[in-house]
Amino acid sequence: MAKTKTTFFCQNCGAQFPKWIGQCSSCKEWNTIVEEAIQKEDKKSWRTDTVAKQANKPLRVSEITQEKELRLDTLDQEFNRVLGGGLVPGSLTLLGGEPGIGKSTLLLQIALKLPYKILYVSGEESQRQIKMRADRIQPNSENCYILTETKTQNIFQQITTIEPDLVIIDSIQTLHTDYIESAAGSISQIRECTAELIKFAKESHTPVILVGHITKDGTIAGPKILEHMVDTVLQFEGDRNYVYRILRSLKNRFGSTAELGIYEMQGSGLREVNNPSEVLISKNDEDLSGTAIAATVEGMRPLLIEIQALVSTAVYGTPQRSATGFNAKRLNMLLAVLEKRAGFKLAAKDVFLNITGGISVDDPAIDLAVMAAILSSNSDIAIEKGVCFAAEVGLAGEIRPVQRVDQRILEAEKLGFSKIFVSKNNKIGLKQSGIQIQKVSKIEDVVGHLFG
Repeated sequence: MAKTKTTFFCQNCGAQFPKWIGQCSSCKEWNTIVEEAIQKEDKKSWRTDTVAKQANKPLRVSEITQEKELRLDTLDQEFNRVLGGGLVPGSLTLLGGEPGIGKSTLLLQIALKLPYKILYVSGEESQRQIKMRADRIQPNSENCYILTETKTQNIFQQITTIEPDLVIIDSIQTLHTDYIESAAGSISQIRECTAELIKFAKESHTPVILVGHITKDGTIAGPKILEHMVDTVLQFEGDRNYVYRILRSLKNRFGSTAELGIYEMQGSGLREVNNPSEVLISKNDEDLSGTAIAATVEGMRPLLIEIQALVSTAVYGTPQRSATGFNAKRLNMLLAVLEKRAGFKLAAKDVFLNITGGISVDDPAIDLAVMAAILSSNSDIAIEKGVCFAAEVGLAGEIRPVQRVDQRILEAEKLGFSKIFVSKNNKIGLKQSGIQIQKVSKIEDVVGHLFG
């Protein structure tokens, strides 16, 4: 048995120190340094029948043969879209999200649908609890094996016996290994367990999905190096008061990080939303002021979202500025442009902005729709039905062009809109279109068309 060694880790960022200090020199947080005991042992491979491998040799770029990338189809279009086409063999995917948002439900229903051999390892729930959820989602599945275990050595023994095509770990914070003498969920345990799973995934070419807890500020718990070690980091988010859930990619070595997956939470699990524009726009037939439709793009998918604004006289001395799903600083900038360039006096008024459906959007192409909703609420005049917007607004009040405007126009036309406002400087490649394309160059032109 090797001698026990202690070291100090920052519980916020994972930085390691030889002795205790009050403030972490890496993340500047106070009182986050904790002592952890580490037991040094000769590590064995995840395999019990390890065969000595020949050392890799350096190759010229021209000597490396490139084969067609094979991916494991998850039979979930939204999950495949966010991953970039499916799971890559040997990859490690980390899925984070709020407690109770549906992470375990999403992965369990994927495991139950797949025709491959799946090992679902849970360190938080018993087999009976998982069985109850499985019966609600999909009662019959002969390919999904449930294992309740937290020790990595025991997990690898079962992996060697079952030889699964996909391994799901729920969650990485509950695992512990014999090679580290510290509590499960500590910095050193998370890092060591992840390293063992990476070695297994790369040597066996088996994809592994990890569930990760998050902290109160929304970041994945544990050291930041955890996100660097894995191949893909996914974020499952949404307001629990809404039925819709958003799956985003924060890091992806095998695809784009701009893709978006949308699900609807139901009693029988999560339903894929293939046409999110229809569910993000309310079906209200009444003409209401303060509502505008924006054509945005998330990854390769065009979306139409509804923006609501409320402008009222400030009751207290300082006017309130509140934005849900939209950048508050950008809202202040747009209000300043309206004040300076368009002559609307909004400095003494409260402004509240909301993107319906509980989603967050940072596409600058929704600027014009945000302004239109604010002006509509301020004047209490409803925007004509069938009108949508796709343009960025500059500080000089000019309407700036946006990318992939053709896709936005086609999506608006498909959903039955009759007019779309775009920048005069946008190059439109569509030969024919059933929607009227209104080109504008400055904010005054938009005000004249809508409220003139």
